[in-house]
Amino acid sequence: MAGHPRHATRSPPLSSHLPAQARGGSDPSLGSPSLHDADPFPRTDDTGLARFNALSPEAAHSALLHCCGSRRWAHRVAAHRPYPDFGALLAAADEASYDLSQPDLSEALACEFPPELEHGAAYAAILALDAAHGEYERTFGHAFVICLDGTTPEEQADQLLAAIRRRMELDLDEERAISADELRRVAQVRLADLTHWLTSADGVSAAEFGLFAPVG
Repeated sequence: MAGHPRHATRSPPLSSHLPAQARGGSDPSLGSPSLHDADPFPRTDDTGLARFNALSPEAAHSALLHCCGSRRWAHRVAAHRPYPDFGALLAAADEASYDLSQPDLSEALACEFPPELEHGAAYAAILALDAAHGEYERTFGHAFVICLDGTTPEEQADQLLAAIRRRMELDLDEERAISADELRRVAQVRLADLTHWLTSADGVSAAEFGLFAPVG
């Protein structure tokens, strides 16, 4: 393989436009911090949420598709605005995630990219992770999804490889259930990053959100 394969962290499309990366929580079996620990979303404040509430339906839907690639999920979360606080937004997002049908889940999973390691990761770890991702995708038909929020760069390789290998032993239904919950956790962190970006983006307009082409 020429060059240094996929050495930079590649986040789903929204994160490529935002200063904060969408990192996601953890596979619970690996013992990483939960997204529901004390003060899990210090990146959020009322300004970003107010701007999110004020977006046009089209702009909100487009941005939300980069938090979760299900069109039904994005429509539901956008339609329930305005949210009085960030907790209410997360609750609505969770409810929409739990209500995803199998076709909705397939649509969302098809929009995901596998998590990757930070710059400076060992070449051997990158090769091992590439091989593990490839095997996983051939087995389950979609990218490996895991929430890594709270995981340090030094821990990422071991966390990812251990989780992929463990989940490769599951049957299709079991793995889809885990993927759905990891997708829900990842969507929470992307929502935090979205509202954080809206806080720092002075005077963001609906036209600017038009730059976010829907996923899929």
